Amino acid sequence: MIVAVDHVQLSAPPGSEDLLRPFYVDALGMTEIPEPPALVGRGGCWFQAGGAQLHLGTEQGFRPSAKAHPGLRVTDVEALAARLEAHGAQVTWSDDLPGHRRFHTHDPVGNRLEFLQPRTTAAGPVAGRADI
Repeated sequence: MIVAVDHVQLSAPPGSEDLLRPFYVDALGMTEIPEPPALVGRGGCWFQAGGAQLHLGTEQGFRPSAKAHPGLRVTDVEALAARLEAHGAQVTWSDDLPGHRRFHTHDPVGNRLEFLQPRTTAAGPVAGRADI
């Protein structure tokens, strides 16, 4: 049975690792983690924050998806949006998901990313999606 998402794999153009690292480490505050020895040399880079991992693998003929994206739950969506904007990323807010404050942005190679935080009331979090 499925109990959690272990990681999300995104694609990137070959040779883009040095472009991606500042975004994922400096702007998002993730930590780069080593790839398993058997996978080193294939290109790409892996990042982690809390229990979430994003693996970026290189792909010839890379083209970012217009819609597909990971949705990452955060604890301070406003602060993260400000941090990304300070690093030059464009933030697009959306109120389309009831019970959540969320925005989308793109990494330097065009991968779409969603960040969301459940809205809270005096009684606690608003009922909504349990997934991330």
